[in-house]
Amino acid sequence: MPIPPRPAQRPYRVESPNGSRTDPYYWLRDDTRTSPDVLAHLRAENDYTAAMLAPVQPLIDGLYTEIVGRLKQDDSSVPVRYRGHWYWTHYETGGQYPIYLRRRDGDDPAAAVVLLDCNAMAQGHAFFQLANYEVSPDDRLLAFAVDTVGRRQFQLRIKDLATGELLPDIIENAEADLAWADDNRTLLYVEKDPVTLLGRRVRSHVLGSTAPDALIYEELDESFGIALERSKSDDYLFIGSESTTSSEWRYARANDPTFDFTVFAPRADDHEYQIDHLDDRFLVRTNSQAQNFRIVAVPVADRQAQGQPDRWVDVIAHDPQILVQDFELFRDFLAVSERSGGLSKIRVQRWGQSAELLLADDPAYTMHLGANPEIDATRLRYVYTSLTTPASTYDIDIHSGERTLLKREPVLGDFDSSNYASEFLWAPARDGERIPVSVVYRKDTPRDGSAPLFLYAYGSYGLSMDPAFSSARLSLLDRGFIYAIAHVRGGQELGRRWYDDGRLLHKWNTFNDFLDATDFLIAQRYASAGRIYASGGSAGGLLMGTAINMAPEKYGGVVANVPFVDIVTTMLDESIPLTTLEYDEWGNPNEADFYRYMLSYSPYDNVSAQAYPPMLVTTGLWDSQVQYYEPAKWVARLRDLKTDTNPILLHTNLDAGHGGQSGRFERLREVAREYGFVIALAKSGLAAGAWGPVPEAESHAPAPSPQPPAGSSGVS
Repeated sequence: MPIPPRPAQRPYRVESPNGSRTDPYYWLRDDTRTSPDVLAHLRAENDYTAAMLAPVQPLIDGLYTEIVGRLKQDDSSVPVRYRGHWYWTHYETGGQYPIYLRRRDGDDPAAAVVLLDCNAMAQGHAFFQLANYEVSPDDRLLAFAVDTVGRRQFQLRIKDLATGELLPDIIENAEADLAWADDNRTLLYVEKDPVTLLGRRVRSHVLGSTAPDALIYEELDESFGIALERSKSDDYLFIGSESTTSSEWRYARANDPTFDFTVFAPRADDHEYQIDHLDDRFLVRTNSQAQNFRIVAVPVADRQAQGQPDRWVDVIAHDPQILVQDFELFRDFLAVSERSGGLSKIRVQRWGQSAELLLADDPAYTMHLGANPEIDATRLRYVYTSLTTPASTYDIDIHSGERTLLKREPVLGDFDSSNYASEFLWAPARDGERIPVSVVYRKDTPRDGSAPLFLYAYGSYGLSMDPAFSSARLSLLDRGFIYAIAHVRGGQELGRRWYDDGRLLHKWNTFNDFLDATDFLIAQRYASAGRIYASGGSAGGLLMGTAINMAPEKYGGVVANVPFVDIVTTMLDESIPLTTLEYDEWGNPNEADFYRYMLSYSPYDNVSAQAYPPMLVTTGLWDSQVQYYEPAKWVARLRDLKTDTNPILLHTNLDAGHGGQSGRFERLREVAREYGFVIALAKSGLAAGAWGPVPEAESHAPAPSPQPPAGSSGVS
């Protein structure tokens, strides 16, 4: 058996106003990411993980080939019309990244012009991300944001679409948000703090100018971030200051060379809102007097009313059973993304008429608004998917009600959705709540507790984990797995209260919900204790860490991707990216009540001398959201204290950040490794660390024949 790395213990006192703690592995933190000792340890962990996975590597490689084989590699998105052009993306066979194209309305598709070829742009970079692009109002210039490290410190460039040349203007260390002014030569962007990586200042850059970029707005409150956008009407520029629970937006005419921004409604505690513009009014999504949000109209000309929410007029009234998530403005109608009964839906309302919900075909599904950039459109584009239905892009004619399927994501091989069944269940929580659980499986999978079950959850930031299709997931289902999503508190599946009941001093509800959902699935014979394989990432990794501290015996294995596990130490340090932004999510441990509460569930601080299940932990050296040293320290402490011989594996991607590898094939390698790990545990009983050769598990569906291109490796 390979020997796991054992980093040296160098005790360090982590001080706080509410007490101190000793951290023997604090030294693994290196903000420069150049320490020879730290890098040597991370590489040793990677070598150990590779050695431990060597017996199952043929299974992982086979899964990768199988997953890639389901992809239609030469595929294109549905074109979107905007200002007289059609825009879309295209993947070439073997290409890791998309190519962005456009053509004039009425031109032959063969006359398409390449805007950005991300395959060419990524050459020479181990990591590449195109985060955003914006075309100038005259359609001649393209501003775009790229990251070649994984740290989300974007470089901004401008391309002349007439000549195809890049302009010499380069802006470093920016957010991905961009907005053009009407003069077609001034670009607004958000400058980041180089240490905390928070967006701090909005600046304007004049093309070709060597003078310092003018400061338009500076956010002085470290608990707020900055958003920057242009209204759908194209008449206004918006600057948003947003924290977890508060918003403040400013607006200026896009043709105003002075950028005289006016505050719409001053920030106030627990008031969140977002704005857009149509004709003579602003449309606002607000939670003023509306826990689940409502949509209101406010006259553009009445500046006094803008700052007085009690004078805003309802367009979509508040409903305590329906969460208003988002909206899309059109000249003739309003489209609203809402959530009720745990599911994401779309409501369409022609101005002056009653609203109607779009129909669904599955018990567990999700709908979301598609790309709808033109305000005068009479068709709404939306996407429908479920656990058994691939993502399907529709247009619906608002006047006739005619629905047109434009594209259903292809799944190569012999996939037949009728072979699978999905359910939407309600698990009882210990405090009387009901927890939504989405489940999918092959119809011939036994429901007697003998099948392995893959259980995923997140439960933070109000992010809802919708039941959506995944062609990669078929590799689990076709091997007899049941797949479940526990929609625990901390998300917004059941409205804003579901989120509020899973944050701050209610965070334990998130963890208890996950354990209660686990017990429910066992009681209903979807699985049995020790045959459930749990997975979560980032804040979902914190959930994994707390769950296994509380009830490790329930799980046969755990995957924790980029896990946020040292919450107290991180939230005490304001120099770490995101810390000050997230006091309203987790609490400020400089305050005694929050310190004690956060310490009660912190995965790193609550590792104990007990048996833990086999674990696969991943991180990225350049992660800006969860620093690499958190999972590295956690793995070391787990190995120190656990009383079993189960393997705990740590893999650090030395060339990526929070989102893992870039490139669609590279990301699929990570999926194949995760699935291979849990399949090996489920099929060969590796829980005791007996890592012998693992035969390919029997699958109901044969692996498709197409092979990935030579030299490529993994699309989630």
